[in-house]
This record gives sequence, C-alpha cells and structure tokens, in this order.
Amino acid sequence: MPGSGQGRRVGTGPSEGSGGSSPRANTVNVLIASPLEPEYAERIATADPRVRLLYAPELLPLPRYRGDHTGIKRDLSAGELARWSQLRADADVSFDFDWQAIDQIPANSPDLRWIQGTSAGIGGLLERTGLIDAPIVFTTAAGVHGVPLAEFALFGLLYFAKGVPVLHEWQARRHWQRHTTRQLRGSRAVLVGLGGVGRQVASLLTTSGIEVTGIGRPGRGYEVPGVSAYADDTQLAQVLPGADALVLACPLTERTRGLIGRTELEAMPANSVLVNLSRGQVTDEAALIDSLASGHLGGACLDVFETEPLPASSPLWALPNVLISPHSASTVSAENELITELFIDNLRRWLADQPLRNTFDVTAGY
Repeated sequence: MPGSGQGRRVGTGPSEGSGGSSPRANTVNVLIASPLEPEYAERIATADPRVRLLYAPELLPLPRYRGDHTGIKRDLSAGELARWSQLRADADVSFDFDWQAIDQIPANSPDLRWIQGTSAGIGGLLERTGLIDAPIVFTTAAGVHGVPLAEFALFGLLYFAKGVPVLHEWQARRHWQRHTTRQLRGSRAVLVGLGGVGRQVASLLTTSGIEVTGIGRPGRGYEVPGVSAYADDTQLAQVLPGADALVLACPLTERTRGLIGRTELEAMPANSVLVNLSRGQVTDEAALIDSLASGHLGGACLDVFETEPLPASSPLWALPNVLISPHSASTVSAENELITELFIDNLRRWLADQPLRNTFDVTAGY
C-alpha cells in the first residue's frame, strides 16, 4: 500500500457544480483522517494510479465499534504526532475530518482542497469549527444511511403499535393477558425532510401500507415515490392533526432548529408517535418531555437529542413511552464499505474534474 513518501501535489479542486474536460495528470495525496479498515483503505489506494495514499492506522484513534469514525485517541509520542502533522500537511484530499484538530484544518493542511465527510449532516460541525468559511469543498455521506434509518423509523412505529413496552413489562412480571394492538397499514404519517433519508423512509413506510404526507421547504416542488400529499413546513399545524405519526428526517439548519415545539406537539392527535432521525435540536426537548409525560403523545422513538450523550438526569430515560437509541440508528456493519464506495466514485470525479456528489451547500446548510 502507498506509504507516506514524497509525491507531487495537485493544485485546486473543482468548485461546487463545476465540471471540466481535462483530467488531472498529477499525483493526488489522499489522507485517511479517521479510523478505517485496511481493506477499504486498499480499495482507495488502488482506485486510480494517481492516488498516493496517506494512511497510518497506528496513528488514528482506536474504533470502539465497527463504523466508528471518532474512536479513542491514542497516547502518541512526540515523534508519532510529528508524523501525523506531516501526513496531514501533505494532503490534497481527505477522507473525513482531521481527528486531532478539526478547527485548525486550514492551517495544518494548507494544500487541502476537498474533505469527504462520513456523516450526512455536517452543517453543525462546519459552523462550530469555523470551517464553513474555509476555501475547501465538503461532501457528505448523504444516501449511505438512508436504508438503516428508514428501517429504524419503521421499527419505532411498530414498537409502539404492537405495544412492546407493555409486553416487556408483562414479561418481567410473568403476566399473561390477552389484549389488542394497532396495525400500521392504513395509518397516516407526516414526514419532515424529503432528501436521501426521507425518500428511503417514504418508500419503506408506503410499502407497509402507511399513507405519507411529505413536508418540504416553501416554494419547492417535490416528486418522492410513496408520498401521497405535500405541504411546506409552515403548514405543520394544519397537517399534524390528521397524523398518527410524525417522522423527522430533515437536516439541522436555522430553518429547522426548533421546528417542532409545543404548538406542533399539541396539534398531534392523542397517542400519536414521534420518530426523530434528524437532530435533537429540531424539537423542543422540554416540550416533548412534557407531552410524553402527560400521556398526550403515545410514544417517541429517538436516535438524537439536544445534548449528547443524553445526560443521566434527563427525564427521557425514565419515561416508559420513550425508546432511546444512542445516535446509532444509521450505523450498520456495511457503513464503511458504502462510504468507501461513495468516496471512490467522488475521487474519480475529482481526478476527472467532474462535479462531485453530495457537495455541501453553504447557503442551504446541507
């Protein structure tokens, strides 16, 4: 596998939406900046003869689970830290953000022109670190996590429709009682967010016989298979009273921050269910807790929270009508393979001066 020797660098990369007819002729230094299995690094290294891979797994954080892109930082020696500094300084392209100093990427990697993120939602990260203003192209992993998140949404709806919390309680007490549950077929869901994840959610819910109303931004037209009706996000209070479930699959932007507050929660029918695949800040968490504790909402299936990890003091932990997932619904064993395939496709586009997939839109925030 290519090592960390000297190699010629590529100049600037294609800008958003740009294209070109002249493929790159020089070597491109590709840095692997977060934990990645050797077999996937090898695929990247052999994707094109011009690729010079900068990959030192012994310097990267130790992954805690398969698909972990954060990991536990190693106790590196001064020499090892110097090696990492040299690798990132040589990079033209990076697979993920620098594990050590994200906010210092422009200074530490002066030749870096493009970063492929491993998450679909990177807007918040770019804002917090100031990278939003950096002269770097950012691409996301949008589309990679759509299927597992859609499966999680369906699982959450089934969890409450089939009374799993009650079944757990009865099983613990060895209690036998015939009872009645609900079926999802024929129910109605409001789906906020009609991008890659939303499309997968709409497809799976529709296949299960659920009628889906899609919520997008005002002034935009949508054609999403499985969605039977559309409204914009200013009309939520009008469409929510007819919904059995609300599924959040939108990116976190200034427009969606706090989108679901007390007004929207009160508009939902009694015993309806909320599933959040988006970000915790899309909902007013205090209002959500109140709605769940009062019994107005029948349940909430949550993969994301305002503060992560979710504090032990949060009332959400003790509510019987809440299913908590530690922001892991999108993480499946095939994730790194899928992200690697996306990156290689984008890398070949980069080398051919063609537009990249999933380019982050600074104006839209995703």
